[in-house]
Amino acid sequence: MEFLDIPFFDNDFYKMFVRLFIDLTFLSLIISWLYQRRAKKSEFVFTFYMIGIIVFFLCFTLKKFELDLGMALGLFAIFGILRYRTDTIAIKEMTYLFVVIGVSVINSLANSKMSYAEIFGANSIVILALFLIERSWVYSIQKRKVLLWNDLKYIKPQDEHLLMNELKQCTGLAITKLEVGDVNFARETVKIKITYDVISEE
Repeated sequence: MEFLDIPFFDNDFYKMFVRLFIDLTFLSLIISWLYQRRAKKSEFVFTFYMIGIIVFFLCFTLKKFELDLGMALGLFAIFGILRYRTDTIAIKEMTYLFVVIGVSVINSLANSKMSYAEIFGANSIVILALFLIERSWVYSIQKRKVLLWNDLKYIKPQDEHLLMNELKQCTGLAITKLEVGDVNFARETVKIKITYDVISEE
């Protein structure tokens, strides 16, 4: 049965939901079990899930069309120029974003020549690689905090390196950046926002 030359239903409907279930299962393992549990961040979870789902449906839908070389190159060009007009995200988050897109593309474009065992195997290898690298790799996590400092000696911009050295010695933190905030000359205190590295081996 058709309406305006478009069928109301075909067997690909079942295939779409089976593939979507597989995709969401492996995306959840990557995002919730590997990324969020170790990075202790939730700000990119929504982005990872939505990009994964949209890429899955986009690729699954386009697979039903006959695309010539020009159209295919055009789609890759669109993906190449799209970017978020926000703060630059860290390399680790960018890597997970690429993994999410890649897994969604694999799960949506697999055809009858690729068995479900191969689909599960490809997804499992990606997750295993992430898990092993996360377990063995030593990486730094940047944290921020505000200090109430009771010494105004080095608050001038030209003395920033001296202030940073003094803060490193007093706090023992691997400070990479600092910002001098509100200064209270009556109490001789200043608020300093610092960014420092925390090395994690977990």
